[in-house]
Amino acid sequence: MTAAEERVVVGPLLRADAPRCAELEELLFPGDDPWSAQAFRDEIGAGHVYVGVRSGDRLVGYAGLAFTAGPPQPEAEVHTIGVDPAHQGRGLGRVLLHQLLAPADEVGATVFLEVRTDNAPAIGLYESEGFEIVGVRKRYYRPSGADAYTMRRDARA
Repeated sequence: MTAAEERVVVGPLLRADAPRCAELEELLFPGDDPWSAQAFRDEIGAGHVYVGVRSGDRLVGYAGLAFTAGPPQPEAEVHTIGVDPAHQGRGLGRVLLHQLLAPADEVGATVFLEVRTDNAPAIGLYESEGFEIVGVRKRYYRPSGADAYTMRRDARA
């Protein structure tokens, strides 16, 4: 079943979603210091772009982006994207990524992100959306010590 076939709703991530986001973080990133509910509340409260995807009443994915530099050369950074393992492979990660890229594109921002070097599905998604690997951060993820690629997508009008 794809995102188009699964009845999902995409909208702003709410502070009330923070406990569910933390629960998903534990499932998705158990060895890499998953974000707490408070971390999500802080990021949402800071006014960054955070979106969620729901299947029925259940939050099944989340994503966040922050603008790190303003004009004349705006930049943004993808903070996180996570999809419930039971809903992966249906295009929800792409839906969430598009929700993050739209406001970045509105202001012509270059977008950066980090991704585990061993996360082939995510790397493939990012490359298909115009990101390219521009560097490696050794032992970026803690406590696992996994390496990360830094990826960049040039500004789009």
